[in-house]
Amino acid sequence: MTTYNWDLIERLLHEVQNSAGHSFTPRPYAEQHAAQKAAEGEPIENLDHLKTVAGEYEKLLLARGYIAPRPEDEGGTGTNYILTARGSRLLSLIDSSIPGNDHPRQVLDEQEDALDEMTFDEVASKAQIA
Repeated sequence: MTTYNWDLIERLLHEVQNSAGHSFTPRPYAEQHAAQKAAEGEPIENLDHLKTVAGEYEKLLLARGYIAPRPEDEGGTGTNYILTARGSRLLSLIDSSIPGNDHPRQVLDEQEDALDEMTFDEVASKAQIA
């Protein structure tokens, strides 16, 4: 069973939304994520490992259709992205600013691989997940 760091994925997806005109850089986002968690008093994992995971998540999100290269007319630089419809659905499910996001994360965690395209599309289509 594959487990994901939903907080880090959420951070990366928010950064994708805000990446118009500048490069998407997952390693610094992982550093910022760790610093924020530390400031909130939460334990953080090994920073080098977190940076590596952030880079792996970027590749995974791109390969599985959660993000796509940002078009030039939308501020694309060749090194930044936009959220796809699937990526927007994922963000809406795991967004920590939305009350009750723990249940969707729990449902996703129960899947063999929650970010597998077919698995995610099936789970996300169920109204009771939200």
